Amino acid sequence: MAKNYLTLAVAGARKTQGLVEHCKALAADRKVLLITFAQANQIELRERVRRYAGDRSGLEVSGWFSFLLRHFVKPFVPFAFPGKRCRGFNFEGDPGRYASGENRFFDSSDSVYAKELARLAHQLIGQSGGALIQRLECLYDEILIDEVQDLSGYDWDILEALFGTRIEIRLVGDVRQAVLSTNPRGQMKKAFAYSKSIAWFKKQQKAGRLEINYSSVTWRCCQTIATFSDTIFEAIWEFPETTSQNHSITPHDGVFLVKKTHVRQYVETFQPQCLRNSIRSGTELDLNYMNFGVSKGQTFNRVLIYPTEPIGKFISKGEYLLPLSAADFYVAVTRAKQSVAIVLDKPGASQIPYWHPTVAAE
Repeated sequence: MAKNYLTLAVAGARKTQGLVEHCKALAADRKVLLITFAQANQIELRERVRRYAGDRSGLEVSGWFSFLLRHFVKPFVPFAFPGKRCRGFNFEGDPGRYASGENRFFDSSDSVYAKELARLAHQLIGQSGGALIQRLECLYDEILIDEVQDLSGYDWDILEALFGTRIEIRLVGDVRQAVLSTNPRGQMKKAFAYSKSIAWFKKQQKAGRLEINYSSVTWRCCQTIATFSDTIFEAIWEFPETTSQNHSITPHDGVFLVKKTHVRQYVETFQPQCLRNSIRSGTELDLNYMNFGVSKGQTFNRVLIYPTEPIGKFISKGEYLLPLSAADFYVAVTRAKQSVAIVLDKPGASQIPYWHPTVAAE
């Protein structure tokens, strides 16, 4: 059995680049599969691999769904349903609550349902009598998974099965940025959903199947932003403190509150990227918004955040956010290199300083 590794990295830790550099340093004959979930991340990975590691026949980039389709369902579905062929992928469809047998997994066109893909893939690991795992071991020496916090449900069972193979598994992610999911409507293993996946990783570590390392240096956020980002999750999560290697200094660095009446002047003065939770948020302010989730993976010099009501209570009353809301807010805050401004008229007990137009004039 090969060793398996997880690196939990803070926002801006260059975790994706670390995977690419790892691939670049490998022997040319090493057979490697590099996996990530979101399509935008797949495009970025392919470009980085091409730029830094060159054209290597033994290095592939794949999406998680493509991985399960190509190496689990398409070759091995006859072990579950003799004579069956998988002819496509149904991303939006739903088999219905009471579907059973083939109808649980496939639509009338023999396309596998996305929401049931991992369940079927995991089932085939056992039903193939070891053939599925043996085939993977022949194809790859290493499997690297970026943004591993996006996995959910039966994905965890598949990952645990991979931990027991001769393939070296390397995982990279940040559970504090767990805002996406391979199966957001799934009910399987909800105790490990989104940021709570940290509990699954620690369970694997305790069982001796996984070695966990932390990368707590950010190259993006200045120290004030990094320190503020550490407060978003409660201390019981036991995340290490973030250290910044962004030593740039500008006339406006740090975390600030801005009253709604001052937002226009603030935007004119600093041109921040404006962020909000959804299209329904911040509609009374005419700003060029980007949603929190869309901003994931991006970097801006400055951001202006229109908070949700829970975020407002976190700032003004110290009431901690639910894990998914905390992850959304963490993503928004850590997009910024130099300054974060939060729109809030009533600061309550907050010690975050207000920005005022007169201060900028001075």
